[in-house]
Amino acid sequence: MSRQPRPGRGSATDLLDRVLITPVLPRPRLRRLVRLYTGLVLYGLSAALLVHAELGSMPWDVLHQGLSHQTGLSIGTWNVLVGAMLMLLWIPLRQKPGLGTLSNVIMVGLTMDLFLRLLPESDSLLVRVALLGLGVVVCAVATGCYIGARLGPGPRDGLMTGLAARGWSVRLARTVIEVTVVITGFLLGGTVGVGTLVFALAIGPLAHVFLPLLSMRERTVHAAPDPSTS
Repeated sequence: MSRQPRPGRGSATDLLDRVLITPVLPRPRLRRLVRLYTGLVLYGLSAALLVHAELGSMPWDVLHQGLSHQTGLSIGTWNVLVGAMLMLLWIPLRQKPGLGTLSNVIMVGLTMDLFLRLLPESDSLLVRVALLGLGVVVCAVATGCYIGARLGPGPRDGLMTGLAARGWSVRLARTVIEVTVVITGFLLGGTVGVGTLVFALAIGPLAHVFLPLLSMRERTVHAAPDPSTS
């Protein structure tokens, strides 16, 4: 008589899969990774488009620009450094990073610097306005991709949600953080302009459209029908 496995006990591979892999990278894994890294590359592109337009950057990049002016390090480098420093603030706020969080810290700044080198120079106001509009739309698509992958928020979003978990409203947390970084960045030499305002007004409604479209659907397991009820 063959020995049957104990109920509920899977193979060592299945156990390893459940304990170590699934919490970090849920299925469908390949699709999540593609969506995550597509979103992060697009986020770097959108930031580069807004900086290149020279009509005003998104709030955090105003800070990165100001720090770049003061130190000589690239904007993308400061994007990485600021993201890493913000991760330290997650500790007292008890926020847990995911693969998407760590990837965000590294990839957005690197791709931003890359695209800033590749984008052609233009003195045309029409071209700069087009770059601004394209940058805002691309940022909304990027937000839908990387947040929709459900692999962890970026370090800046995590700071906001951490404060919200401590009793702040999300609106108050976001407003205080972004006003602070814009003022600080402006005082350091960052570019604040109509593009900063356009981004602030447009990114919310656009993200509201793209987040549901690009968000990964959670798989649900349906129980098999009970034959006795047929």
